[in-house]
Amino acid sequence: MSYTGPGFDPPQPRRSLRGPLTVALAALVPGALLGWAVYAAVDGPGNGGSSAGASATASASAPSGAPSSTTPSPSGDRKPSASPTAEESPSPSASTSAPAASGPLKGKVVVIDPGHNPGNFRHTAEINRQVDIGTNRKECDTTGTSTDDGYAEARFTLDVAHRMRALLEEQGATVKLTQDADRPFGPCVDERARIGNAAKADAVVSLHADGSGAGNRGFHVILPGAVDAGAADTRAIVGPSRDLGERIAGNFVRVTGSAPSNYVGGGTGLVTRKDLGGLNLSTVPKVFVECGNMRDSKDAALLTSGAWRQKAARGISDGIVSFLRG
Repeated sequence: MSYTGPGFDPPQPRRSLRGPLTVALAALVPGALLGWAVYAAVDGPGNGGSSAGASATASASAPSGAPSSTTPSPSGDRKPSASPTAEESPSPSASTSAPAASGPLKGKVVVIDPGHNPGNFRHTAEINRQVDIGTNRKECDTTGTSTDDGYAEARFTLDVAHRMRALLEEQGATVKLTQDADRPFGPCVDERARIGNAAKADAVVSLHADGSGAGNRGFHVILPGAVDAGAADTRAIVGPSRDLGERIAGNFVRVTGSAPSNYVGGGTGLVTRKDLGGLNLSTVPKVFVECGNMRDSKDAALLTSGAWRQKAARGISDGIVSFLRG
């Protein structure tokens, strides 16, 4: 998801709620600080070397996340390949997983919201339709962004969602995806929120990758702001969503070694927004995770690596497990 793309307003300046080490402290694990330190020493902003994460993934797997063949779309976004690789092939449907027999998360419901849909680019009229997000009206959805080589955000988010589903089901959770490339386009942002609400989810995570400028690196977690307008009332979920987001951010640092965004969030890896329908209309704890910037070559090298995507899935899932276990 790009701040400069269609349907997304630029983030508003925010007061720093915590110091630059908020993310590491939120995880309550020394490993988070270590991962961040490794990033800063090896490949922090301004350093020319390759990142620790990229080195690890290069030796861990073949380039299974190689870019898809694409063609430019009228909006400037690239069209994702119609046929994902075998590693990324979607499951038959987005139906809820069968409840596990045992595990620490037995009885818990997690909704994973893979940002955008691989078929959105074929349905521009439908996804440009305006929907009510409480504070105003916005496009149903967007095509998302891509790397310069054409690896689509929609393809990335679906792959990470599949990996997260497997990890969370191992812990006993019941997992539902808002879409699994099993529908022509969408769902719209308001429907994405309703899916989590209807599932009475204990936690919802929307997966994205940003489309900011080259040189802008790192991940950030978007938290819902306090909104009470129209159909939106987030006041009850602001606190638990922040708890969920802080735990995800800390574990993301710990597992991936990636640093928080160097262009939003003031170094905390946390950003609060009131302009996203998927958050505004949620009645259950929910956050967005921007896993990196697809338009930066170093971040793109991570995002297109299957081994790194597994780390990202593990970091986000560990944050969800931490939140649900209290």
